[in-house]
Amino acid sequence: MKDRTALEYYVLDVFSNKSYKGNPLSVVFTNGNLALETYSNIAKEFGYSETSFVYYSTAQKALNVRSFTPTGFEVDGAGHNLLGAVCAALFKKISIFEEQNETNRFVIMKDSPIRLTTSFDPVTEYPIVQMHQKPAVALKEVPASLMAKALGLAIDDLTVDELLPTIVQTEVAHIMVPIKNRRFLHDCIPDNKRLIEISKEYGFEGFYCFTIFDAKHENIAEARFFNPLIGIDEDAATGTAAGPLIGFLTKTKYTKPNTEYKILQGVKLNQPSLIEVMARENDILVGGSAVITMKGEIYI
Repeated sequence: MKDRTALEYYVLDVFSNKSYKGNPLSVVFTNGNLALETYSNIAKEFGYSETSFVYYSTAQKALNVRSFTPTGFEVDGAGHNLLGAVCAALFKKISIFEEQNETNRFVIMKDSPIRLTTSFDPVTEYPIVQMHQKPAVALKEVPASLMAKALGLAIDDLTVDELLPTIVQTEVAHIMVPIKNRRFLHDCIPDNKRLIEISKEYGFEGFYCFTIFDAKHENIAEARFFNPLIGIDEDAATGTAAGPLIGFLTKTKYTKPNTEYKILQGVKLNQPSLIEVMARENDILVGGSAVITMKGEIYI
């Protein structure tokens, strides 16, 4: 196409090793930074909750990732948008760590370095990425009555022992909302207008509603994520919220430190995703894999 630049893109299903499950993410490979309008236009064209833009920076000696929602909001933090971008680079066999120290491997996300550990599944040969988030900090509790009303539930539906809706931050501040059981979790009908008002009033982004499984279940919890403040009605897998959740559960003694757990998300959307998490003394690990579902070119 005359006078137009072709950029290669992948669509990956993240936190899954099966296409059409997990959380879909478009990853566009560039030769450097683009105009903000271009980022926004491409993200809007794909229409996924986020689109990541990737290039290897020789100046920074690191993979550079920027992610945008369809509304043009630039997101940060170590979530599916970063994990999927790194998996795409590994699928392309880009030597993203060649110029880095083996004990301190990182990528640049919105100008901030985020530490990573990578490997490959010996059976599927898919990349496995663990993102190192900061330790979780519980910031503030929010009245359960306020949350219940905004989610279309009764206040008793949010009763989980002594747990209360709490804003927790590792990279991004989200609110952890305990729900009594799976039925009530799936019955949530979020009022986006009220959620946005609560987000602005209390100074956080998304709502991570979760229910805790009993000890016999293979996963520690099931979750749903709503973030209408940045244009995400519901997300199928949210690494930036899974990290705060395992940190919150570890602080409240529901889980043990230095132990790997899995959080199930996306069931309501028919896009089941498994997020591997572990709270450690100095960081929180959030990891998983991804599979390529589409590949092509986009023109600017």
